Amino acid sequence: MTTLLRAALALCVLLATESRAQDAVRVPATAKPDIAANASFRSFIDALRPDAEARGVSAATFDAAFRGVSSPDPGILAKTTAQGEFGRPVWDYLVGAVSTGRIAKGRSQAARLSGTLSAIEARTGVPRWIILAFWGVESDFGASGGTVPTIRALATLAQARFRGALFRNELLDALTILQRGDIAPEAMKGSWAGAMGQTQFLPSTFLKHAVDFDGDGHRDIWRSEADALASIAGYLQTLGWNRDLSWGYAVTLPGGFDLTKYRADLSDFAKRGVRRIDGEALPASGAASLFLPGGSGGPVFLITDNFEVIRGYNTSDSYALAVGHLADRLAGGPALAAPWPTGAARLDKPGLQALQKGLATRNLYAGDADGRAGPKLREAVRQYQIKEGLVADGYATPALLEHITARP
Repeated sequence: MTTLLRAALALCVLLATESRAQDAVRVPATAKPDIAANASFRSFIDALRPDAEARGVSAATFDAAFRGVSSPDPGILAKTTAQGEFGRPVWDYLVGAVSTGRIAKGRSQAARLSGTLSAIEARTGVPRWIILAFWGVESDFGASGGTVPTIRALATLAQARFRGALFRNELLDALTILQRGDIAPEAMKGSWAGAMGQTQFLPSTFLKHAVDFDGDGHRDIWRSEADALASIAGYLQTLGWNRDLSWGYAVTLPGGFDLTKYRADLSDFAKRGVRRIDGEALPASGAASLFLPGGSGGPVFLITDNFEVIRGYNTSDSYALAVGHLADRLAGGPALAAPWPTGAARLDKPGLQALQKGLATRNLYAGDADGRAGPKLREAVRQYQIKEGLVADGYATPALLEHITARP
């Protein structure tokens, strides 16, 4: 290599080194907004201190809770627009929630924890299969209670005012939990939305309903299986669980069944030829209503007031059905026989909102046009179907929306 070539190469290396050094100290264009955002976040946290102190949270607890929490979590707000149990059709949701693997795992847990579950059943009246089903759906029987630090998650949502003041209050409740010593800040973890531990309780729910069942002086829904299971059962008991009824029953309807008479006593449904798919008799009494979550050609259920108790834990119909059906399968019940309408067109969120508005103009629907299917929309759809002489299955479809929009 010639002297001239060596010199040229050396110059290239020097220029490249200087360029990397400049890049290392160069401030990116996005850095200033980040600095401002972080300063605003810290100001928000500092402004919480008086309210926390008013709740009895010490300065030491407050500082320990926010140690290392200097910026919002950038991935959390992106998740606020999608929630699986509301965004997916019920049959897709059930595939994951009531899988063969989860059923096998739940039955194994039932055998392992039989004594604990018996004691909780005796105290609360909530059956073990329902308790286990909640545990399975919420955290895969304690295996996935969440890894997101709760304080940072709640602070991120609170500063953004997602759902108004809800998460600011939840954040203050989380600080109260830390003050009471049930969990250390670094162990307080859960989902991106602040739901914590094996039960996925929000802090406000924890303060009202968490139970120290193992007697160690701490209500520990993160690490204590006994506390988590008893907390689930205690919450359901408070919500009004009726120990004399199931959540509902998977049934078959006789040919020509009159769907306009969809609410009655269980004994009346039995007289009209409704039969459970497991071959057992329907209870002799108890209020129930028909629920056809996939329309008249899909699976059919008779749901009781306990179905609404499940919805008190999570308002999604898909969630409540998943918990109920998983409980049945854990107890040895059969799989659903009727097919789901998986290939049929279905309404998306804007379509459901349009349907809600259309029903509201006919004084059949009262509530926000939130694009979520639930008991209010189901009832409104049924009333419209009955009025128009349609199949009264309560199922919202694109065809139903077209029927409404064609009749202004």
